[in-house]
Amino acid sequence: MDVYVDESKSRGYLVVAACVYGDYLRVTRKELRNLILPGQRSLHMKDERDSRKREIADMIIGMGSLGMRVFVYDAGRSGTERDRRARCLAALVDDALEYEKTRIVFDLDETVLSWDRQRMLELTRAAGARERISYEHHHRHAEPVLAIPDAIAWCWSKGGDWRRRIRPIVSDVRNV
Repeated sequence: MDVYVDESKSRGYLVVAACVYGDYLRVTRKELRNLILPGQRSLHMKDERDSRKREIADMIIGMGSLGMRVFVYDAGRSGTERDRRARCLAALVDDALEYEKTRIVFDLDETVLSWDRQRMLELTRAAGARERISYEHHHRHAEPVLAIPDAIAWCWSKGGDWRRRIRPIVSDVRNV
């Protein structure tokens, strides 16, 4: 199982994890690459017009037929940003234990890279899952599937119609 992760820091703190089964990974990447416009390196919701945001969100909702599962980990506003991220990552690792082998791919944020690595080492070690759960950090332009958690996190954080639009693809929301 491959899990692609991004966060939103607006209106609280949440982490979105999109679980993509290996059989569908190639198709998912191709569909997302087809949405990248000439001159763009990657999809990023905050940089798109509303009509494009709707197009991207609708295409992602359609990917539900590929068996994708999406989890929203909502840490709210209590505690520091690192405390909130730690709670989200702990829940993510706990959910990853459901699978025999999981590769977690984080959207690269240099400001939390070393902290993430240390925290993931501690979490996977404590769960006895160092051999079952691996993790990497990639730039969104190098891994198009990172557009999925980015889009879902953006829509979820915006609330209202955006949240209603994306809700069909969200498997579960966990308050952590």
